[in-house]
Amino acid sequence: MTDDVLFLSGPQVTRLLDADTAIASQRAAFTALGSGTADLPAKIMHPSRFDDSVVFAYVSRLSADSGAVAKFGSVNPGNAAAGLPTIHAVVSVLDPVTGRLAAVMDGAAVTTLRTAAASAVAVDALATPDSTDLAVLGSGTQALAHVRAIARVRDLESVRLWSPTARNRARAAETLAELGLPAAATGSAEEAVSGASLVAACTLSTTPVVHGEWLAPGCTVVSVGSFEPTRREVDPDVLRRSAAVVVDDPATAAEHAGPVVDALRTGLLTDLVGLGDVLTGRAVARTAPGDIVYYNSVGLGIQDAAAAWAVVQAAKGERR
Repeated sequence: MTDDVLFLSGPQVTRLLDADTAIASQRAAFTALGSGTADLPAKIMHPSRFDDSVVFAYVSRLSADSGAVAKFGSVNPGNAAAGLPTIHAVVSVLDPVTGRLAAVMDGAAVTTLRTAAASAVAVDALATPDSTDLAVLGSGTQALAHVRAIARVRDLESVRLWSPTARNRARAAETLAELGLPAAATGSAEEAVSGASLVAACTLSTTPVVHGEWLAPGCTVVSVGSFEPTRREVDPDVLRRSAAVVVDDPATAAEHAGPVVDALRTGLLTDLVGLGDVLTGRAVARTAPGDIVYYNSVGLGIQDAAAAWAVVQAAKGERR
């Protein structure tokens, strides 16, 4: 059974899923979601009773030509202090016709690449064309991946980066500078965010690291760390000031995205816009250059399905 199964490590996934391919996969994922052509069962996010970890499971199918994809893993916030990725997972890919196992791959690499690529798709769809100043909250794997991905859709002139530990944010800024990206560490989150036209929050914070009063007119805010009700990377003023609150999937966000859950419960927010609806022209988020737009991503199985099949196709292409 395993003779024709692809087994792909993290480095192999990273090599096969380059930034532009990852972005294309996520554009396809959200376009399918907006068109109503994808299979997207509800995801499982279960906080552990033993520690601060969260176990998750996603199942999805992008199209008739690509089989079902399942991802199982956990979020372990304590890993950050040890310099380890906070997310670990495994992705299984099934043949679209027979349902037989077609591939098994490192889920952490898939998650990192597809999350950042989806944020790049959101930035491209929601931000003004002249948005070139990026503020990043966080200094870990996702923060670095977001800068690389967003640089593929906007010509970044400056990147201001902040995280709570001075050593970590300095090292992250140095890493990005070595890649030719104009990055510098700042002494506070407010210093990073003030005046930025793009803000990417890539933390696991349970308290806001982005405040609405800091946002410049026309700013686009992306948050990927508010993926469960207890996590809130942005304060209520971010949502209050936003002309549109865009999410990866309204039904999923209403249940999982901390700031969105709170805003719906208190009546601050009554309407959510799906990113797929923006991409397919079924909804409009930004109506004026000065609008502030907020995008909250909790992560969807359809993203893994699209990314995993892009990896499988790339691997098969190398075998020919």
